[in-house]
Amino acid sequence: MKIVEQGTGPALVLIPGLQGRWEYIQPAVDALSSAFRVITFPLGDEPSAAFEGFEESRGFECYVEQVRAALDRCGIDRAIVCGISFGGLIALRFAAAYCDRTSALVLASTPGPGWHLRRRHEVYARMPLLLGPLFLAETPWRLRRELTTALPERSSRFRFARLQLGTLIRAPLSLARMACRARMIATLDAAATCARISVPTLVVTGERELDHVVSVDGSVGYVSLIRGARRVVLERTGHLGSITRPGDFAAIVREFAGRSLGAADAERVVSKQPRLRDRKDPAFGQSW
Repeated sequence: MKIVEQGTGPALVLIPGLQGRWEYIQPAVDALSSAFRVITFPLGDEPSAAFEGFEESRGFECYVEQVRAALDRCGIDRAIVCGISFGGLIALRFAAAYCDRTSALVLASTPGPGWHLRRRHEVYARMPLLLGPLFLAETPWRLRRELTTALPERSSRFRFARLQLGTLIRAPLSLARMACRARMIATLDAAATCARISVPTLVVTGERELDHVVSVDGSVGYVSLIRGARRVVLERTGHLGSITRPGDFAAIVREFAGRSLGAADAERVVSKQPRLRDRKDPAFGQSW
């Protein structure tokens, strides 16, 4: 199984989103690795994952077993489990099934309880090879306001677009696999899953008016379903905050870890906390 490791410190598993490729969350990996030992991978149904035994009929369970296998391969007993968007649902299921191996849970821009595809996107998902290109074509327009707010400088937006295009070339997307994952979301029994979670949980969202991928109000639903969960808003972002403002995203996770982990691990996280006025965003050179 392909596993990517980066950084040192308390272990943190970072689960990618609907694209299924870890390369699309590289800015978050880079930022988090300043304080954590980050473990990530392509989702198990990606050919590049080389994860044997994936069965689509088992749904989320195969992804959960992939997380467990990654921890075993890396010799890690417990880790912070952080999921981005669709990956948050995998993290949720893992924390419910393996509380003893989850030190804390982070859900970033995760589809909320009861989330379902819009009617137009249901059609796309049924015919991904035919209509998928239309979905991709409308994405820049859907994200335009978020990107303008998160990256106000035109040069930063240009660099972000260039990086995304480069990632698309190096790590091509499978519209069919993305459609399958999108349909899988509705199969999750969020209430029953959340009731089994007993670890510190952080729900990270962007601003309500800027997330045009999932409903922020829906994501916030996890706060009431998971005992003791709290929410933080990553300002000036929508759905893509973990990669448009990765430095700020990492700072939020570090602060949460410092409050949630044992004394020894918390001290290691805090000791690596950069001074905010001196920190540069690792992806776009912006101060935060």
